[in-house]
Amino acid sequence: MKRRSAIKSLGLALGGIVSLPAWANGWNPESVAEVTTLSVNDEALLAEIVETIIPETKSGSVVSPGAKSLKVHQFAQRMIKDCYPEAAQATLQKGLTAIDETAQKSFSKTFTALAPQDRIEVLKQLSTSSDATGKQFVNMIKNLTIQGYTNSEYYLTNVLKYNMAPGFYHGCVPVAS
Repeated sequence: MKRRSAIKSLGLALGGIVSLPAWANGWNPESVAEVTTLSVNDEALLAEIVETIIPETKSGSVVSPGAKSLKVHQFAQRMIKDCYPEAAQATLQKGLTAIDETAQKSFSKTFTALAPQDRIEVLKQLSTSSDATGKQFVNMIKNLTIQGYTNSEYYLTNVLKYNMAPGFYHGCVPVAS
């Protein structure tokens, strides 16, 4: 009897791995088609939220793009639409509303009009509030932002220096005798 449940579990795990979208690893903005689950204003708000989590940084002459310029918000939308249950899609909608409401209560401005430090404060307030939906939203977007950024083509090629086949074969080398 235990063999059957083990085989069933193995089959489900294998099916889950096979069904993961291929674009989720080493993705770029072109591989993630436009997702139209949000309004234009909500998509702009989500872009600002992911930019708050991973902002663009400048170190001397080196500029590291932020999550917004890598379009991680589109990655997050696609993941929520394709890989998450309906409850997560509802959490996304409610969370976007809660972000603006929290910003209005705390700073009397919309989230997009706030300074970067104030945006971070709004995200902290929402993640520590008693509202379970707000906590879930912040955690979900934070995780998807990190996942999207670290799996982006830019990060894999420029930061990790990803090589498809590490190590090289040098066939013509002089041999000392």
